[in-house]
Amino acid sequence: MSKTPIKTRSLVFFLVPHFTMLPFSAAVETLRIANRMLGYSAYTWRLASTDGQKVYSSSGIGLEVNTSLADERRNLGGENRPNMVLVCSGIYVEEFHNKSVNAWLRETYNRGVAVGSLCTGAHVLAQAGLLNGKRCAIHWENLPGFSETFPQAEVYADLYEVDSNLYTCAGGTASLDMMLNLIGQDFGENLVNRVCEQQLTDRVRSPHDRQRLPLRARLGVQNAKVLSIIELMESNLAEPLSLLEIADDAGLSRRQIERLFRQEMGRSPARYYLEIRLDRARHLLVQSSMPVVEVAVACGFVSASHFSKCYRELYNRSPQQERAERKLTMSSNRTGVVV
Repeated sequence: MSKTPIKTRSLVFFLVPHFTMLPFSAAVETLRIANRMLGYSAYTWRLASTDGQKVYSSSGIGLEVNTSLADERRNLGGENRPNMVLVCSGIYVEEFHNKSVNAWLRETYNRGVAVGSLCTGAHVLAQAGLLNGKRCAIHWENLPGFSETFPQAEVYADLYEVDSNLYTCAGGTASLDMMLNLIGQDFGENLVNRVCEQQLTDRVRSPHDRQRLPLRARLGVQNAKVLSIIELMESNLAEPLSLLEIADDAGLSRRQIERLFRQEMGRSPARYYLEIRLDRARHLLVQSSMPVVEVAVACGFVSASHFSKCYRELYNRSPQQERAERKLTMSSNRTGVVV
């Protein structure tokens, strides 16, 4: 009488310099606990880097890896072929450009191996052309720059997304949720619950749960009308709405909106709208290589000069200085510990 084969899954965690430790460790520990609950190594993993050398995280902690990119390309055709590859990255991911990595990821996916990412790793998958027309998730802070750089990807501020054997998550503890989803696919809800008990996790979050705190908690605002207006503003940054259009949508008069914003936000609605557009502009300047004039247009400014004037008034430096300071910080971080 034949025995039921034992289910196993092997993973490769590909580490990009400055990767974030939290999502990486949350993913690995979730799999380790699943193995412990099962009583055997259902999940095995190895760490890989471009050159097979130690990779330093954004916290300055260096991890030794098991294989190089060349090794993993050979492994695709042999008995060490993985079931899943996960790209782990973090800050400065937009500076990572490696055609060999892109080719390896495409080959891996085309051979039927699941490919995914933790934190900002969707950026690397998109560079490889794997996310065109696919749903994906990325950390909310990187979403504006990502959506401008890769308009063909369907990016969402979700915890994680699974689309056609492509797994992406937003980072932080969202990698835990994505691994629980994987464990549920492989072994069912009972094992997921046992893992959660070990992790002191009180619930399994939906992939579409919020990444960020709700506006009510984030801003400390209770007025439902003000919150709905702010959500409307945040959804219309490239082509800002007029106060009259906002008033029509909210079912209030312009004077009522002015009064509400003065009471709740301490500034006019026009001023608040400008500030959130400039905040998005700052994210684009820091996290993308978009020309300043394109950043201005993406954030609803009619000219680069007007954008620069407003930016300087709020941040006490020009958009060009913002980007120059970022490059200087990146250069210094590459020579020492990143914190």
